This record gives sequence, C-alpha cells and structure tokens, in this order.
Amino acid sequence: MSLLSDIFSLLTSKMLNNLEENRKNPVHFQQKLFSNLTESLCHTEFGKEHGIKRGISLYEFQNSIPLRDYDNFEPFIERVRRGEDKVLWDKPTIWFAKSSGTSTARSKFIPVSSESLHSCHFSGMKKMLATYVANNPDSRIFDGDTLTLGGSVTVDELGTGKSHYGDLSAILLRNSPFWVEMRRVPGQKTALLSDFEKKVEEICKNAHRYNVTNFSGVPSWNLVLMRRILEYTGKKTLHEIWPNLELFMHGGINFDPYRSEFKKIIPSEQMRYMENYNASEGYFAFQDNPLDKSMLLLTDNGVFYEFIPMSRLNEALSGRYTNFDTTETVNTTENYAVVITTNGGLWRYLLGDCVRFTSLFPHKIIISGRTQLFINTFGEELMINNAERAMTTVCEKHSASVANYTVAPLFMEGNSKGAHQWLIEFSTKPNDITDFTFDLDKELRSLNSDYDAKRNNNVTMSMPEVVVLNDGIFYEWMRQKGKLGGQNKVPRLSGERTYADQLLEIQNSSFGKVL
Repeated sequence: MSLLSDIFSLLTSKMLNNLEENRKNPVHFQQKLFSNLTESLCHTEFGKEHGIKRGISLYEFQNSIPLRDYDNFEPFIERVRRGEDKVLWDKPTIWFAKSSGTSTARSKFIPVSSESLHSCHFSGMKKMLATYVANNPDSRIFDGDTLTLGGSVTVDELGTGKSHYGDLSAILLRNSPFWVEMRRVPGQKTALLSDFEKKVEEICKNAHRYNVTNFSGVPSWNLVLMRRILEYTGKKTLHEIWPNLELFMHGGINFDPYRSEFKKIIPSEQMRYMENYNASEGYFAFQDNPLDKSMLLLTDNGVFYEFIPMSRLNEALSGRYTNFDTTETVNTTENYAVVITTNGGLWRYLLGDCVRFTSLFPHKIIISGRTQLFINTFGEELMINNAERAMTTVCEKHSASVANYTVAPLFMEGNSKGAHQWLIEFSTKPNDITDFTFDLDKELRSLNSDYDAKRNNNVTMSMPEVVVLNDGIFYEWMRQKGKLGGQNKVPRLSGERTYADQLLEIQNSSFGKVL
C-alpha cells in the first residue's frame, strides 16, 4: 500500500461517519451551518448594510437579504477584487474563480475564500473519494496517478497584485494539499498552461510515463484529451497505456451522451464512473451509490441551501416571495431553483441550476436543468433535461453517439411555422438522419406536454431541423472564443440564434469545408 493510501485511510473513517450522519439528519447540519455562516456575516460590510445581527433567525434572514444573481452581486465582488477587506466575508479573499458563463456570454468572477477552498471544495472531493474506496475495498486508486487537465490563473488587474483569478480547476491545483500533489499528473507547469492545445500535446508526450488510476473533469474536454493520447501513442484503448485505470470522476455536463464513447476507449468492466456536482461557487453533491444516478446533497460542506419551486421563480425574482424552502421543507415532486449561502461570501445567491429531490433522508438530487437554459420562444418550455433525455434515448435507438450539440429556434417568417434547429456534431452518425429527426421529435413530445401541444398538427411549430455539423466545428468555435478546456461548456439550449449562427458560419467557411 502506498504512503498516500496510508494517509487517506487515517482520514476515511471520520469522513464516512460524518457522511452517515449527513444522510440521517441533514436538517440539523444545515441549521448549525446557518448559525455559523450568519455569525461571520455580522462582521462584513454586506451584513451591516442589511442589518444582520448575531442570532438572526432564518425568517429574519430571508426577509432582510433579497435574492441576488451575479449581476446584483457584482458591485460587491468588484470591491473585494480591488482589495477591500470584509465586504462579503470576514476574512481576506485573494482567489476568484472565473466562470465559464454557461447561460450568459460574460464571464463571472466568483470569490473563493480559504474556508471555501478547504471546507467546501477539498472537503467534498475527499468525501467523494472516501465513499469510492468504501464502495470498492479492493481499489488501488492511490497506488497510481491522478490525471487532471486543469486551467490557468493570472494576477487580477483590478487588485493590489495579491489576488488572482482563473479557472476553478487551476485554483484547486495551486492550493492542493501535498498528499494530492504527490501523485497528480501532469506537473503544475504543464497543468496550468493557458494554451489548451499545447497542454494536451505535453500530456501526450508523457502519457507513457504515467501510471494513471483515475482522472477527473468535464467529459467533453477529457474525451478530446483521451482521443488525442490514443492517436499520439497509436493505441486503441486507454488500458493499453494505463492498465490500472479504474475511475473517472465527472461533472459539469450530463455524462449520458458521452458514456458510449468512453466505453469505446475504455472497454473494461473494471472502469467506474462517479458524478459530482460542483461549480465555482462550491461543492454540493456526489454520486454515493454506483447503482443510483442521483447524488447525495452535502449539508455540512460550507453551503446553506434554499430551494425555490420553479413555479414560483418569477415571484422570487420580483421579491414577492422570499421564504424559500429548505432541506426541512422540500419534497420529491417539485423542480427547484437552487439558492446558496456560502463560506465564500455569497448570500442568497441564485446559482442558476434546477434540481429535483429523488429521496429525503438521505436528501439526494438530480440536476434537472438551468433556470436560464431553456427555449420558450413558442410557449414550448423545452428544458435542458428534456433535450438531454431525448438525445440519449434516440442515440441509443439509432446506434449513434454525439460529440456536441446545441439547439436554437427557427423563428416564424411569412407563412412558415416556428421550429427548433438542432446543430449536432456526431461521433457516430445515425444511418438515416430523417428517421433520427422523426424519433427525436417523437421523444420530445412524449417528455414535454407543452412541446407536444405546440407540435400538435403543426399548429405552432414544425418538425425540428437537424443540421449535421462537420467534425471539429464545435472545437473550432470554442477555440475562436478562447474557451478551450477548463470548465467551459457548449450551451445546449438558447432562446436566440447567436451561437447557432456562429457555428453555421464556421461550417460554411473554408475551415468547415476542409474538415
């Protein structure tokens, strides 16, 4: 057994006991955390501006601090970035995670305090690993290397030279405990390169030197990396290079559309996959049972949760509804918008994700969508979970697999009806794209009654249009936008045509025609 295994074994028992208590009594942990967080809030400028006093009740808290999204928080965050102390958190904050901007084009700078780093992000990762080892007692995961792509960090030009911003993965790398750095590859010099393509090439050159047992990150970028490694080495599967590979910890986007592609390059029964729910704002949940896709909500991990029923989101945004649900009052029938209060200095922050509880005690969730990532141009209310489920089902039926896709509306013009345009880059194309389109529409209609009503007899919407993009179009689009690697993601749904038109322009350009 390795030194790292010995160190981790000493920590595992306590973490597993903590997780068991988390399952049994999440409400207790949330109440205790709420008291601790609001105690810190009292000593901040934000807290003073909102009249927060020691011992504040949840009801008072909910009626003193309005719901905020990033745009409303930005003036406070800018003050922190400029070096002002105790604005949002009662201790200095020098790290800011530059988010990928999934639902908006503009980047966000999320404060990451020392407490958030260690008792939220790193804590969640350790709990996930402890659970994996407990579920797989024969695991040799710590006898080899952990491969992470990483992002990059830079000195914040708004600050005094002491603060930095960058991709969350890069911030985690820069602050990793020694026991993680002992077996992480590539080295920081390569992992923190800002040039994604150069980083991939450096990893490829050294792939044969590594003994990778696990890797983590966003499925789409890791698939790009792994395919490039196979191309570089001339091997057909990753186990030919890394025979001890056993785990991929993934998050950021739905894994189902990528599952078949990973099975092609890792065709082994010993390979396992674990989903985690983390973001720049915090580490929230992970899959604790390999037979259950839902994730255990971490209720003692530096994040206090509130939940807005999606049916009341507009009321909440207007301030007419403030007393949101908590872990004590949620149910398993609603889709909820997630609101977080964190030890990074975010207070009643609208995260942008939608979740649904699959069970209570333990509180387990699935990500059901985004509060902004949907299309409702014609009253169809197509949500991301509808699109992902339909795509997965239809790909399985047609023995196809998808590299990337996005959906945009085709607006009504003249006598034409509205429709959805699906721009899809396939890894494995279906034999008949017309049949594929028909089945995609059929599956969407079965999943979404609003979509079905608008499609009925083509009254409002026509059959969707599927445009097959050439290989590499999405990659080139992300490259042109400076969003290769890290936590950057392709927006799956958009209510306007900016993304779709940009992709079609590349497809029709000289670049697209030579692919």
